Amino acid sequence: MSLKSITFLGTGTSQGVPIITCQCEVCLSKDPKDNRLRSSILIETSEGNINVDTGPDFRQQMLREKVMDLDAVLFTHEHKDHIAGLDDVRAFNFKSKKPMEIFCADAVYKSLEREFHYVFDPQFFYPGIPKINTTIINKNESFKVLGNTIIPIGVIHFKLPVLGYRIENFAYITDANYISEKEMDKLKGVEVFVLNALRKETHVSHFNLEEALAIIEKVKPKKAYLTHISHLMGTHQETSKLLPDHVEIAYDGLKLSF
Repeated sequence: MSLKSITFLGTGTSQGVPIITCQCEVCLSKDPKDNRLRSSILIETSEGNINVDTGPDFRQQMLREKVMDLDAVLFTHEHKDHIAGLDDVRAFNFKSKKPMEIFCADAVYKSLEREFHYVFDPQFFYPGIPKINTTIINKNESFKVLGNTIIPIGVIHFKLPVLGYRIENFAYITDANYISEKEMDKLKGVEVFVLNALRKETHVSHFNLEEALAIIEKVKPKKAYLTHISHLMGTHQETSKLLPDHVEIAYDGLKLSF
């Protein structure tokens, strides 16, 4: 087996938790599991390390987990809470002396070109900028990263296409409120499943708790974890009491071994 571990670098929504200016019970909680950076995971394989997304907290997450090597980044979509930390991949460029391998949909690539124009425009090239090598992917074709087959899963985030990813019997889907039956078929046999669940109330672009649990029931993994959690979900401790035995709320720093 190539997959070694999954580390939850962040499990929060776009504003993180606590939220600036908020005085609610969750944002004032002393439980470290209620402190959530923007959502991202680190996939450790026998061949190297792969990150899913580089949000605004990417630098902090890499330092906290003492990540010394990173070989590739998979992007789910172009929202700022998932791409804003791209500039900090240069630390790995400096160490490895090679470009960072980036895998993303064409729309994400165009957004990266706009947000980080100095990375892509030759007139701005100089030794201090990130060096990246981009591969454009789509939901209909699997691809290889470090020799590992990655299956993209196309989901919808309000009206925005987003990619989830499956590697072996693990799947990760964030920022979604709709998965077609065709894309659900790609989840058959998944044993460990991570899915976004923003809050208890319905939301225009994310699964709420009830909807996420219904999707998990269809997939029937051995274990499921909820991510992209907002302060409106309630505290980690109290919400955990509402979940089936095989479902947990993920928290920052949680590491799953395979």
